[in-house]
Amino acid sequence: MNISVVLLTYNWPEALGLALDALARQALRPLEVIVADDGSAEPTRALVAARAKDYPVPLRHIWHEDRGFRAGAARNRGMAASRGDYIVLVDGDMVAHPLFLADHAEFVEPGCFLAGGRLRASARETARLLAGGAARFNPLMDGIFDAPFDFHRQHALRWPALARHKARRPGRVMSCNMSFWREDALRVNGFDERMEGYGSEDLELAARLRNAGVRQKQLKFTALAVHLEHTSRAPADPDDPDMPNNRLLRETRQQKITRCERGMDQYLGEFG
Repeated sequence: MNISVVLLTYNWPEALGLALDALARQALRPLEVIVADDGSAEPTRALVAARAKDYPVPLRHIWHEDRGFRAGAARNRGMAASRGDYIVLVDGDMVAHPLFLADHAEFVEPGCFLAGGRLRASARETARLLAGGAARFNPLMDGIFDAPFDFHRQHALRWPALARHKARRPGRVMSCNMSFWREDALRVNGFDERMEGYGSEDLELAARLRNAGVRQKQLKFTALAVHLEHTSRAPADPDDPDMPNNRLLRETRQQKITRCERGMDQYLGEFG
């Protein structure tokens, strides 16, 4: 199994540097790391170009123009450019455990996609990490554990036996830590690019995968990654049913839609 990591970023090169460092230290090396850039300015391009010179695996930068929050389109371009047969999505503000990719690989099986989560660092912990501190992956880490969909403190413990038990129980999908076979992404055509602005593009992709018969497995107590704290672009209520993205999500669920029209296939010719 060849893993392509698609790493989403937007205008935070300091965090991206930490994310790239963590991926360079993986016990299981990926085939490649693709930085899917949602329109960052020159400092991000310069960082990736400098790192690519001596990065342990091929490091590629796939950029599109900044026209607002278009994470789905950025990821689609990254996935279309990928050469591996398995794709791991992670965000550029995530510092992965050294066994992050090995843990994803441990749970891979045909006909499944994997949904992990994140350990939110506090503002103080984020500052320490950006200053060069080592990431802490344990329940005593300085983090934020009271948000409804983020990991709780006990989930900072890597516990493979319990992880295998938890994998049987589907939970929340977060595209900051998610993986699937490339052929399954092509079958449903990746992210629906009608969904612009923050929210629900990952839930909608997961709904189409499930509608297409791809089973969800949850990753808890495994595939750990620390999320650096920052100002969010999320609306006050991301689950507001009247938001355009959530109306599209509801349509996908009710009509059992498996494939979107505006997805990753539009970029396949560009990347061969």
